[in-house]
Amino acid sequence: MAVGGAVVLAEALSPLRSELGAGAGALVLAVAVVAGAAIGGTWAGLTAALACFVLYATWVGPSPGAHGLSHWQPWVVLGVYGALVAPVGAVVSALGRARNEARRREHNVRRLLELSELLVHEYAEPDLLDRVVGTVRDVFGMTSVVVLLPWGDELRPAASVGEPWTEDELAGLVPKAGVPVSVERTGGGMRALALAATGAPLGLIGVKGPALGDEDRELLRVFANHAAFSLERTRLREQALRTELLEETQRLQKALMGAVSHDLRTPLATIKVSASTLRLAEQAIDDEDRSELLRSIDAEADRLSRLVTNLLDMTRVEAGSLTVASQPVAVDDLVRESLAPLEPLLSGRELTVSVPEDLPLVRADHVLVGQVLANLLENAARHSPEGTPITISAAPAAAGLVEMAVADEGPGLGAEDEDDIFAAFYRAGPGQGTGVGLSIAKAFVEAHGQRIWAEDAPGGGARFCFTLPVLEERGAL
Repeated sequence: MAVGGAVVLAEALSPLRSELGAGAGALVLAVAVVAGAAIGGTWAGLTAALACFVLYATWVGPSPGAHGLSHWQPWVVLGVYGALVAPVGAVVSALGRARNEARRREHNVRRLLELSELLVHEYAEPDLLDRVVGTVRDVFGMTSVVVLLPWGDELRPAASVGEPWTEDELAGLVPKAGVPVSVERTGGGMRALALAATGAPLGLIGVKGPALGDEDRELLRVFANHAAFSLERTRLREQALRTELLEETQRLQKALMGAVSHDLRTPLATIKVSASTLRLAEQAIDDEDRSELLRSIDAEADRLSRLVTNLLDMTRVEAGSLTVASQPVAVDDLVRESLAPLEPLLSGRELTVSVPEDLPLVRADHVLVGQVLANLLENAARHSPEGTPITISAAPAAAGLVEMAVADEGPGLGAEDEDDIFAAFYRAGPGQGTGVGLSIAKAFVEAHGQRIWAEDAPGGGARFCFTLPVLEERGAL
């Protein structure tokens, strides 16, 4: 390009050489020299300078061909061209080096980002170690990568990729002191880098493959530090989860003990007193009192049975062993089955059941849904004044759903109860049961893929609603 540009300029100046002075022709040809040096660097600039020197001496300069190279002016022009090439070439070379350095740094930054990107995600420790060894192998072109972690008094492989490591190679990675430090073994191209975070050694990364340059070694060292912090963060997160789980377990145990100690003691005391009274043969008891004592024993035994059932159900929910055996069932059958064991509890109350005759069948586990209704009815009876009515209703809701509701005429929901009403062991007031009935109802409804919610009833009191899926016609057939 430099030589071609000089020839083109010389050809353009040829018709005007009689009108141009010696300096004008030299300046025009200098454009090719500067362009050559700017585009191609020093060597291209020198080539353009020589070409322009020859063209100036033989074609463009004063009396071309008369004096040729023996005239002193072409040599002055050559010196000027050389002086132009030197600074321009130096600038171009510096820019080239800066550009190459920028490309190299960009490449290293991209590699570091590629290495570190996996560390910003939340992984379990085994998954994190597998990603670390795989990324190091791919980015640095290693034939084998291994992570060694402390196991008792020694370091053992926790994750590896590529060619298997022999016992001798692994022994060569571990320092004699047993403390993870950065070491390098020239034989076999092995290198080990310490995984250390907050000043404490966590393990080693061992690599085997081609020799690494200074920059690659520095980049690998940086990544080892990132991997160490990520490993420490993973362990701290797992430790925090275990601590949180332990605290939650202790909280549930305390809540359970508090609930059981209060709510088991009351029915047991009633049963004990009633049974002891009946056993006293020397004490005269008329038939009415005897019947009343037997009714108390029966009612408190049912209450105790519901309490134990709820606690067992809570254990199933917490253990994740709850299963749903859905089948076609009529809503009025669900209501009738749930009311039967609650007759003593609901005696003296006006109970209204509103279930349309044309209501479609639902697909549900009748045992679980029956327990949901029983818990909602017991909750309504517990939180409403004696003698007030309780209403059970069912009606078609959104497409493919039936909405069931249990409403009372109690004080209704407080603002502080709306968010926690279905939480385990939550009590709306002192002495208000174990606090597991509504939580179990919520778990059973959600196990069907449906939702349950509480709201204030239009005429006062609370209304608890939940949905059940309608049985499809194909299923009904």
